[in-house]
Amino acid sequence: MIKHIQKLKGTVVSAKMQKTVVVEVSRLKKHPKYHKFMRVSKRYKAHIEDNSLSEGDKVILMPITRMSRDKRWTAVKEIK
Repeated sequence: MIKHIQKLKGTVVSAKMQKTVVVEVSRLKKHPKYHKFMRVSKRYKAHIEDNSLSEGDKVILMPITRMSRDKRWTAVKEIK
């Protein structure tokens, strides 16, 4: 049986650290009482081996084994 691997799409908001980028992932969430959709976002720290990404790039995140307290994702590829 093949497990479904969770992938996230987001935008790089900070590339100031070495081998790490901060990616903001936005999604729509339905309000429980008013049933309107709200845009909520969360920031993830992702590992990149070469510092090839810059702010504003769209990337896909894939889970990896835990590298540090915050880094549990890797930026796989840039979306054009």
